[in-house]
Amino acid sequence: MKKPNPLLEDLKSILPTIAANAFRAEQDRQVPDENIALLKSIGLHRAFQPKAFGGMELSLPQFADCIALLAGSCASTAWAMSLLCTHSHQLAMFPAKLQQELWGEDPHVTASSSIAPFGRTVETDGGVMFSGEMGWSSGCDHGEWAIVGFRRMNAEGTQDYCFAVLPRSDYQIRDDWYAVGMRGSGSKTLIIDNVFVPEHRIQKAKDMMEGKSAGFGLYPDSKIFFTPYRPYFASGFSTVSLGIAERMLEVFREKTRNRVRAYTGAAVGAATPALMRLAESTHQVAAARALLEKSWEEIAEHGERHQYPSRETLAFWRTNQGYATKVCIQAVDRLMEAAGGGAWFETNELQRLFRDAHLTGAHAYTDYDVCAQILGRELMGLEPDPSMV
Repeated sequence: MKKPNPLLEDLKSILPTIAANAFRAEQDRQVPDENIALLKSIGLHRAFQPKAFGGMELSLPQFADCIALLAGSCASTAWAMSLLCTHSHQLAMFPAKLQQELWGEDPHVTASSSIAPFGRTVETDGGVMFSGEMGWSSGCDHGEWAIVGFRRMNAEGTQDYCFAVLPRSDYQIRDDWYAVGMRGSGSKTLIIDNVFVPEHRIQKAKDMMEGKSAGFGLYPDSKIFFTPYRPYFASGFSTVSLGIAERMLEVFREKTRNRVRAYTGAAVGAATPALMRLAESTHQVAAARALLEKSWEEIAEHGERHQYPSRETLAFWRTNQGYATKVCIQAVDRLMEAAGGGAWFETNELQRLFRDAHLTGAHAYTDYDVCAQILGRELMGLEPDPSMV
C-alpha cells in the first residue's frame, strides 16, 4: 500500500495553470517564473532538502508520483524542476559548511547542474581555479547555485570524477537552448571563467556512490541520505517519460473518440487499428510504471535500512529506468503514427508530447544501448566497462 503523499493534492490544484503555460514555456525556451513560484508555493523544491533546513526528505516513490503527474501538464517544467529538487539530495552529501552557505540564510535556494566532466581546472591553494562552458543546465535561470563536473588528478596519478558547486555570481548563462524537444526546460550553457572553488565545495562522485562523502552521516535519522546520489539524481528522466506517455494515452483517446476521416466520414475511434494501438500502448505504459515503481520502492527501502546496494542492484536500477523510458517512447510513437495530420500543428498537444518524449531518451543515463551493455555485462559476470557510465 502506498504511503500518503502530502504533496500530490496540492500539486493537482496548480496543474491547470502550469498546463496553460506550456505553450509559453516553449516560446520563452525556459520554465515560466509563474510555474516555479507555484511549485515553490507547495514546497516541491524542498522535497529532498534535509529536515535540518526545513526540508521534507520525501520518499522517492512520493516524489516520482508528483513528477510524473507534473510531466503530463508540462514536461519541460517537470524536467527542470525534478533536477532542481534532486540536486538537493546530492548537495546534502557535501560538507556541512557548504550546506550552511546554501540554505543557512535562504532555505528556498536550489541548484541547477552540468555534471559531465568537461570543466577545466588548475590546482591552487585551498581548492581549484575552474573554467569551462558547461552545457545542458536545465532550469539554470531559476537556480541560485550550480553543480558542475570535472576530472581531478589524485595522489595515485589517476583522475577522479568530481563535482564543484558554484554560486550564481561565479558564472554567466548563455542563452543557447534552441531544441526540438523539451523546449521549455531552459537547458542553457553556463560560462565559467577562472573562478576559485574552495575544497569544501568539491566532492568525488565515487564517494557519493559509496557513502564516503564529507556529508555522509550528517543526518543519522534520515531515510533518504544513506543512498547513492545517482539513482535520485537521475530519477526524473524516466519519470518524466512516464508522465508524458500517460498523458499521451489520455489525449489520444480524447481526440480520437470523435475523430472522423476527412474523405470518408468513417469514425476513427471505433476502427480496429486505433483500438489495437491504444490497447498495446496502454499495456506498455502500465508495464513501464510497474517497473519504475518497483525500482523506486527498492531505492527507498535501501535508504530506510541504511543499506547501500550491490553492484548488481545498481545496474538494475539504472537500466530499469532506461528500459522504461524506451518503452514509453515506443508507446507514444505508436499513437502518434495514427493521430492524423492535425496532430502535427504546433497548437496540438500531441506533437509536443511526441517531441518531448524523444528527448527523455536522449540523455546519457537513459540511452538504452548503453544500459543494455551495462546489464548484459553484469548478468554474465563480467567487470563493468569504464566507458559505459
